[in-house]
Amino acid sequence: MKLFIRWLLSAAALVLLAYYIPGISIANFYAAIVAALVLGLINALIKPIIVVLTLPFNILTLGLFSLLINTFCFWFASTVVKGFGVAGFWPAFWGAFAMWVFNWFVGSLLKGR
Repeated sequence: MKLFIRWLLSAAALVLLAYYIPGISIANFYAAIVAALVLGLINALIKPIIVVLTLPFNILTLGLFSLLINTFCFWFASTVVKGFGVAGFWPAFWGAFAMWVFNWFVGSLLKGR
């Protein structure tokens, strides 16, 4: 049940991001649900591989390279999902950062239960 709640909350967060960050667009809530699912799958399957491959850069930059990895994953999800668009690097960066903060907050709330 927690997974379903997180998924719906992430979709709602994507809709809010599209409203507040210029350069991010969501066609409808269905596209947001699919985008949240694809983002979750990318973060679970592809991101760990990229993190391991770029570990020297991540260590060298004291973890700041992780922000670029998150940006890439956010942008990649926008290329896969029809109805979810990101116009450039900075909207992808701020969208990925905002989703990270949101998911951290939701995770801490749901963990306490």
